[in-house]
Amino acid sequence: MGKIMFVLGNLIGLCCFTITTYAFSPSGWTNGHATFYGGSDASGTMGGACGYGNLYATGYGTRTAALSTALFNDGASCGQCYKIICDYKTDSRWCIKGTSITVTATNFCPPNFALPNDNGGWCNPPLKHFDMAQPAWEKIGIYRGGIVPVLFQRVPCKKHGGVRFTVNGRDYFELVLISNVAGAGSIQSVSIKGSKTGWMAMSRNWGANWQSNAYLNGQSLSFRVTTTDGETRVFQDIVPASWTFGQTFSSPVQF
Repeated sequence: MGKIMFVLGNLIGLCCFTITTYAFSPSGWTNGHATFYGGSDASGTMGGACGYGNLYATGYGTRTAALSTALFNDGASCGQCYKIICDYKTDSRWCIKGTSITVTATNFCPPNFALPNDNGGWCNPPLKHFDMAQPAWEKIGIYRGGIVPVLFQRVPCKKHGGVRFTVNGRDYFELVLISNVAGAGSIQSVSIKGSKTGWMAMSRNWGANWQSNAYLNGQSLSFRVTTTDGETRVFQDIVPASWTFGQTFSSPVQF
C-alpha cells in the first residue's frame, strides 16, 4: 500500500518509522486435532522451543500451544495465533459445543515415529496438531477425552503493550528474543543497526531468537522487523547505549 508513517514518541524521545503493506487477515478453517499438556496451571508449558521463557511473565499466559512439525515450520511459526473450536459434529462426546479459544504458538510438539499417527504419534508429519496448554484445551474439550478433533484458523494476534526485545548472548554474538508481537505474530526477517553501524541482516538462531555477530557493545541499537504478512516496523534506538546482556526493552510500537 506504500503508506509510510512517522511516529514521534514524545515521552521517551523515540522515533519510529512504520512501513505498512497489507494487514494480516484470518485464514480459512482447517481440520486438525488437539491434545493438552503442562498441568492444570500450565506450569509445564514454560520455556519451550520458541524461547519465550516464563509465559506468565512475558504475557502469553495459559492460552498457548505447541505445534506439530507440519505447523511449526522450524520455528518460523513462533508467535502465530490460532482460533480453535472443537469439532462437535465429529465428536459430540468429548467436545464442548459452541466455544472457541485463541492460542499463541510458543512451543514445538515433536514427532514420535515409534507410535502410529492415529495412536500416540499425534504430532507426526503430516498431521496438523495442537498440543495445547491444559487450561486452554479445557475451554473446548472435556478432560477425559484426551484428544479431540478441531477446526482451526490463523487469526491476527492481539497483545497488550508494544513489541519487546531481550538482548542475550556475549561480545560479537547478540542473541535477541523478539516477543509480544501482534498482527501476524510471526517474524519473517530482522535487521539490526548500532549507532555506529549501518543496517545488518540478522538470522534466526532458534524459535523467536535472532542473532548478530557484530560487536555492538556501547552502542544504541535499532531494529527493523518484518512480520510474515509483509508489515515492517523500525524501532529506532529502542535499546540505549548503556545496555547489558540479559536486559529486556519494551517499545510503545506494535504491529
